[in-house]
Amino acid sequence: MIHIIDYGLGNAQAFSNMFKRLGYESTRAKSVDDLQNVEKIILPGVGAFDHAMTLFNESGMREAIDELVLVNKCPVLGICVGMQMLASSSEEGKLDGLNWIPGTVSSLKKQTPNLDLPLPHMGWNDVIPSQGSPLFKGLEAWRFYFLHSYYFNCENSISSIASAEYGLDFTCAVSHENIYGVQFHPEKSHHWGAELLRNFADI
Repeated sequence: MIHIIDYGLGNAQAFSNMFKRLGYESTRAKSVDDLQNVEKIILPGVGAFDHAMTLFNESGMREAIDELVLVNKCPVLGICVGMQMLASSSEEGKLDGLNWIPGTVSSLKKQTPNLDLPLPHMGWNDVIPSQGSPLFKGLEAWRFYFLHSYYFNCENSISSIASAEYGLDFTCAVSHENIYGVQFHPEKSHHWGAELLRNFADI
């Protein structure tokens, strides 16, 4: 069973709909009582880092999900701000991240001050996966829908499993053991997004 963590941010219903179309069983988890028979976890998120971390910490599910991911090694996929939450910290806020994948969430504007690029980075962009990542198997060319102003700066470069370009080459997907994250929105990315969610469900 795929559990979609519904802590008040991110369109949990969109993921439920996609998994249903793909033929996978999923459910929305709003409390620790819903975390039964968990096989995989989707951690969505939108908006500001501190707001997302506050809602997640106050959901009552943080400790149980920590155990599922870090002790039981349940595969988890963080999406958009849900990916940024996997980091140790963010330049956008003051709260600690989950620190499941060591790194810092950095500002695109600070890294590209002379380019005058529109922010947030919004719309379709090419994604270049690294070799061998199970999230990106099955298609040669990948395009996804982005909406963000910050990106994941991995402490260990091996944790970066895909990149995109917007004024600079930035990490747009991360992985460490059973933990995965993507900056883009697979639920808004047509067949590319469906294929990535299928790949995660099959891990």
